[in-house]
Amino acid sequence: MNHHKHTNTLIKENSPYLLQHAHNPVNWYPWNNETLELAKAENKLLIISIGYAACHWCHVMEEESFEDESVSEIMNAGYINIKVDREERPDVDQVYMNAIQLMTGRGGWPMNVVALPDGRPVWGGTYFRKDQWKSSLAQLADLYEKDPEKMYEYAAKLEEGLKKMQLIPESEASKEFSKEDFNPILKKWEQSFDMEYGGSRHAPKFIIPSNLQFLLRYSEQNKNLELKKYVLHSLDKISYGGIYDPIDGGFSRYSVDVRWHVPHFEKMLYDNAQLVSLYSQAYSDTKNNWYREVVKQSLQFIKENLSDPTGAFYSSLDADSLNSEGKLEEGVFYSWEKSELKKLLKDDFELFSDYYNINSFGKWEDEKYVLIRTQSNSEISQKHQIREEELLQKKKNWRDILKEYRNKRDKPRLDDKQITSWNALMLTGYLDAFKAFNIPEYLETALKNANFILKNILQPDGSLHHSIKNGESRINGYLEDYAFVIAAFLNLYQVTLDKKWLETSKELAEYSIQHFYDNKVELFYFTSDEDQPLITRNIDTTDNVIPSSNSVMAKNLFILSKYFENGDFLKMSKNMLSKISGQINDYPQGHSNWLDLKLNFTNTFYEIVVTGENAVEIINELNSSYLPNTIIDGTVKEDNSQPLTKNRFKTGEDLIYVCTDGTCQLPVHSVRECLKLIKYL
Repeated sequence: MNHHKHTNTLIKENSPYLLQHAHNPVNWYPWNNETLELAKAENKLLIISIGYAACHWCHVMEEESFEDESVSEIMNAGYINIKVDREERPDVDQVYMNAIQLMTGRGGWPMNVVALPDGRPVWGGTYFRKDQWKSSLAQLADLYEKDPEKMYEYAAKLEEGLKKMQLIPESEASKEFSKEDFNPILKKWEQSFDMEYGGSRHAPKFIIPSNLQFLLRYSEQNKNLELKKYVLHSLDKISYGGIYDPIDGGFSRYSVDVRWHVPHFEKMLYDNAQLVSLYSQAYSDTKNNWYREVVKQSLQFIKENLSDPTGAFYSSLDADSLNSEGKLEEGVFYSWEKSELKKLLKDDFELFSDYYNINSFGKWEDEKYVLIRTQSNSEISQKHQIREEELLQKKKNWRDILKEYRNKRDKPRLDDKQITSWNALMLTGYLDAFKAFNIPEYLETALKNANFILKNILQPDGSLHHSIKNGESRINGYLEDYAFVIAAFLNLYQVTLDKKWLETSKELAEYSIQHFYDNKVELFYFTSDEDQPLITRNIDTTDNVIPSSNSVMAKNLFILSKYFENGDFLKMSKNMLSKISGQINDYPQGHSNWLDLKLNFTNTFYEIVVTGENAVEIINELNSSYLPNTIIDGTVKEDNSQPLTKNRFKTGEDLIYVCTDGTCQLPVHSVRECLKLIKYL
């Protein structure tokens, strides 16, 4: 065995995940051109190992394999080893995730791939036990030495398959969209509804915010009470479950069971951002105070745990933290033993254990409980003959006591890099909460974040960077960064009427079209034409835990077309939707954000234009209603530069115009009259 001198180069990296691996005996390299050139020069196979800081099984594999000398010997002798933070390089992650799914039929993290020196994959999977990993790597290195042709043949076949995955089937683009299209789609989708626990019927259970957002909007616009009941039931069950943290606020990534009880305990910025938006919208629609509590508590969690003094937001908190023996253990920060609770809550323990099921229903494993609710406040207060106000006061006390106690435990590890797309989602979350509750601090936080993006993320050439840490950003932005920042800035414009946000949105959209759009395919690539090409250039169209960057971009173009009366933007948006129509019909729950856009085309869509010196206050009042089929424009002074505000200002008067496709009804003077003119049907 030739013993290489040890060259783990990750210590120079910025990502907390890569830094976690900087002291492994494996000679890790980051993903960059130099590393890929080195593999070609030495004619060595690549190991590409992809994970992220809050990923539990990534830590397990690190401890078992990457910290083990006997494993690192095999890896260092036969391979060039590359560690990738999937959050930092979603482009690399997508390419190899597709490969793993083609090879094994499933995906996940950690993801481990063996590739030829040119980066084309030949073998891989997710988590491997140590023996399995060692023997596979030894066999592959052996095969590469004795029969490399076989590997090259397989790589070529797989590459073909990966290219096919990127082909978007032609749809009957000429077909007009109609309201009737939704009936068969919903019929198909409803078969997977979990009517008992909400969400969809299988475990593990992920919350897909765009699914619930679309269904809430559809049920409201079409007065579908059964569907609305299902959506609100889902929102209740999710926020009653252990996936929601009743002590600190904030949501975990997913639940391992159908009841939303025991979560995978990591808390990600992107989930929490979107759930703040979703619960804020649900509050605007229902005025249910529990939803307000969920939002306020979750934003408090963001403020205390994931906010940087610069105005940016951090990425995640780990599922694992140190237990009393100093070992990393999953969920130890969040779970409770009965004896602890008895000691802390004293006389209130009985009531508390009925409220949060410290019983066989709420038991997790060993002697641990994860708090879960099954009853509403009014049910509990009747049962225990206690006034609801008193119950809420008790609940607040319990939270304070448990929070103080829990904060003495070792905290989960923080990933403090700041990802542009996720920051934009959180910015939108703060704006949606501001619209629902009119709390000035939420708007201040949103503006601080938006200005951070302008100052630190937006480059002089009009491009965005993807992530930043310690003030340093090196990675060129992906389509998701542009799509979500444009969406957030359009939202910010509708709250502040500050033209800067509208203009920047348009400039970013034009930049995206120039560098990401493919005229033949009529969709956007995930990576810019300025980037080094990977084995395939992917197009992302499926709405998952985060909506697809293409669906968000198509929505942005629709909205920009309204503000600027821009027919090209509208046509582009419509063509994108047509292009995906076949896929939407086949698999609606993977295309809910596209369906949301489709509602803009099939049901009446309104532009509300408010002019007069009190325009911003009037808009604040308007925004507290649930108006998913509208955009807002307005001005506090004469402004003829924009189509919607042109010739609509009268000195000394506050006017509200309700328009569709730029044609307005006579102006009204009050929000109440305005809301009467907006008919959903």
